[in-house]
Formats: sequence, C-alpha cells, structure tokens
Amino acid sequence: MTSERIYVGGYTSQSGGGDGIGFGSLDGVVLAATLADPSFLVRSADGRFLYATDEEDDGKVTAFAIQADGGLELLNKQPTGGVHPCHLDIDPSGRYLLSANYTSGSVAIHPIQDDGSLGEASQFLQRSGTGPNADRQEGPHAHQIAFDPAGAYVFDIDLGSDTVYSSTLTANGQLEEVDRLHIHPGAGPRHMVFHPTAAAAYVINELDSTLCVCGYADGKLQVVQTVSTRPADSPGENFPAELLIAADGRFLYGSNRGDNTIAVFATAADGLSVELVQTIGSGGNWPRHLAFSNDGSRVYASNEQSDLITPFTVSADGTLTQDGESVSWPKPTCVLPV
Repeated sequence: MTSERIYVGGYTSQSGGGDGIGFGSLDGVVLAATLADPSFLVRSADGRFLYATDEEDDGKVTAFAIQADGGLELLNKQPTGGVHPCHLDIDPSGRYLLSANYTSGSVAIHPIQDDGSLGEASQFLQRSGTGPNADRQEGPHAHQIAFDPAGAYVFDIDLGSDTVYSSTLTANGQLEEVDRLHIHPGAGPRHMVFHPTAAAAYVINELDSTLCVCGYADGKLQVVQTVSTRPADSPGENFPAELLIAADGRFLYGSNRGDNTIAVFATAADGLSVELVQTIGSGGNWPRHLAFSNDGSRVYASNEQSDLITPFTVSADGTLTQDGESVSWPKPTCVLPV
C-alpha cells in the first residue's frame, strides 16, 4: 500500500514537544511550519489552504497556503477571542472558519478571503453553564465544531455544560440557535459525527466513557441509546477523545485515552443503535485523535503521550488490525491525510 502524505499537528509547549506542523508519511515526518501548539488542522476543499489552531492562552487561528511540495506558506493569523482553541472546521460553502475555544468555552467565526487568508471575526460567541464534575465542568468548555451531512446546521459541543448547541450559519457569519441537546449530567460530550445517510448522529463523552446514539432531523437531536466505550470489566480511569464514522455509516471508531484502545462499534441499519464489536490497542499511549486515510482503508491513531502515529487497516467487517510500524512525531494531536 502506498504511504499517503499527512500533516501532523501537536503540542509544542509540553515537555518534549515539537516545533510546529509536521509533513510527511508513515516513512517519516519533518517540520513543515513553525507554530505554537497547532493542536488541530483542517484543509480547504480545493486543497489549496491549511488552517491550524494555536492552542495558547491568547488563542489564534492561522492560515497557510499549501505549496506543491507540501510546504506551508504563512498567510496570516487572527485572534479567536478565547483561551486554548482546540478544534476548527470550515463551513460547507468555504466562506467561514469556525473554531472552539476550550478553556474559555467560546466559539469564533472568521471569514475566509479569496486568497485563503482570514478576516477579522464576524462573531465571537461566549457559552455559559456548568456540570456536576467539579474538576472539569466548572464552566463552559467548547470542544468541537461539526456540520450535518447537508451542511444546513452547525453544532458546537460543550463539555463543560453537557450541551450540544445546534445553529444555522447566516450569510454574514453569525450563528443563530435552533436547538440544544442536553446530554446526561457529567457525561462531558467531546466530539460528534453524523450518519451519512440515516437520520442519526453519535456523541462521544469524555468524562464517563459513554457513546450516545441520537435520532436527528431538522437540526434537532434526541438521545435514543447510551453505551459504554469500553468493556464492562475495564479498570482505571479513561477519557474518550475522537470519533469517526465509516463512509457507508456501518461502523464507528472511538479512541479511549487511559485504556489506550480504539473502540469499534457496528451500527444498525437505521443508524439508531450500536454494538461494541472490538477494542484494540492504539499502538501507544493516550490516543487523542483518529483519522481515516483518504480511501477509508486505514485509520491513523495519534498517540499523544508516546509520540507515535500508528496505522491500522480496516477489515471488511469493520474491525481493525495494526498495519506496520508507527511513525514518530512529538506530542501528536491531529493527523490530516492529503
């Protein structure tokens, strides 16, 4: 199998951290751009631009032009107005970049200019609320931006208040709230994905190692099933992180930090129930992020605390098998195949 090219985000401020964004393949990764704490990356639909969070106290988002050799040319930076932006996404029209500020619990929206650079924020939206976990839910903690398959609604997931906000994005870059889903108290919702064809969505919860299955229609979610992300006899603390769904919607993949596993779920035909069918070692410690290869035949696991990105092959039955050797990169938190 040809080793595709990947960008890698990671922490630079941690002990043993790197210097910025990496670029390469499973044969090796080298520095592509110096940047402070580029913990999450996205690429424009036309493949010309890359955007990164600067997960600092003074949060920023950074725009790069992608060169023919994979190098990154800095275009500009814009402040997110919040603390520690940890996730971002581009709206389906390609006009706006939305980012989630974890520590301050806020969302920022920046227009994307024709040259790929970022304009001044069109909106800064501060969330509020708390949850029962005194250590982690003392205030709002925005953790993800997600769009539904039709691109009609945008969701921001707040770990701090156990809330998933549903909104529309106006033509002038403003979120207008449609609904709120309140996950069970203390769950700590972190990331979500949508079934590509069924009226369903899935939310992985960091604080109690659960996965919520939701019915979905017209921007509104309703929990219909809640299952564990780990076997019943699993010892010790565990903090789920990333969630992927296969292109055909038949399987879900969630990462377990603590257990250091990837959980594989099979989905029902209608998408409204799941079954845990496999847990497999992530190939390292603290699997923060998972990503599919472009053809969906592989899953990459970013094992943050062991400085390893580990590849897995996806079998016909959805289960995973580790595929070859891991590649090293300091404190990896995001893999972006290109």
